[in-house]
Amino acid sequence: QVQLVESGGGLVQAGGSLRLSCAASGSVYSLDIMDWYRQAPGKQRELVAAATSGGRTNYADSVKGRFTISRDNAKNTVHLQMNSLKPEDTAVYYCHAEGLLTMFSRRLEVWGQGRLVTVSS
Repeated sequence: QVQLVESGGGLVQAGGSLRLSCAASGSVYSLDIMDWYRQAPGKQRELVAAATSGGRTNYADSVKGRFTISRDNAKNTVHLQMNSLKPEDTAVYYCHAEGLLTMFSRRLEVWGQGRLVTVSS
């Protein structure tokens, strides 16, 4: 079964940087989309940044210019570089991916367990 293994995050002061990484384990044919969501206390889970296998990226307005998503299709990994962090960035960040288990199988969707990012003021 395909799983997403996350690493990184942690605690940092406002203005600092953190990096999140996510790697898909197990056999998979393709992951068309790999992205990062976050959920802050009392808030809905929201899309932070997304990257397609073709190199297209998209960011939430709140993180544009500060966060950078990148991926390595060959390794089925995705990273989120978070700079100029603000206290409002504090949340649990989840890696997410959609794709195909095999060329002719139905689409799959997987979620990571989440990594805590805490930004102190």
